[in-house]
Amino acid sequence: MLPNPNDLLPAMASALTQHLNQRQISEPRFIGIRTGGVWVAQALLQALGREDALGILDVSFYRDDFTQNGLHPQVQPSELPFEIEGQHLVLIDDVLMSGRTIRAALNELFDYGRPASVTLVSLLDLNARELPVRPDVVGATLSLAANERVKLSGPTPLTLELQTLAN
Repeated sequence: MLPNPNDLLPAMASALTQHLNQRQISEPRFIGIRTGGVWVAQALLQALGREDALGILDVSFYRDDFTQNGLHPQVQPSELPFEIEGQHLVLIDDVLMSGRTIRAALNELFDYGRPASVTLVSLLDLNARELPVRPDVVGATLSLAANERVKLSGPTPLTLELQTLAN
């Protein structure tokens, strides 16, 4: 059974606050990866009681499987309402699986400038990494069968759905 995202958010907010305090980061910039990461970022900001400007990253052009899968039909430009150079960023995604989305996100962010640091927050970690990417803050860690995926629906309410891929 999949966890309820709304049950995970308070602990994620607490863990993120602790993580930022340990690193003496007082003014982080929050960025959600479109689409699910933006929903999680909005919910997390609300759980933190913050009204910070939220950056939105669309990594479609930066994915390494772009030539295999083609362009997603709903590609939109990234929206970063603040400087990246020298900033402490909190990068938020919904589901961490292979790590390729995060690699694409980092590539795009570095095209805008060199951040002072990047903290990775993920609602779920599916323990299926192909790249050495681990979240600093995670809501829950799951292990799925090879033919299973998790889809986040939202933005309100946030819900998780287990999907089985056809063979």
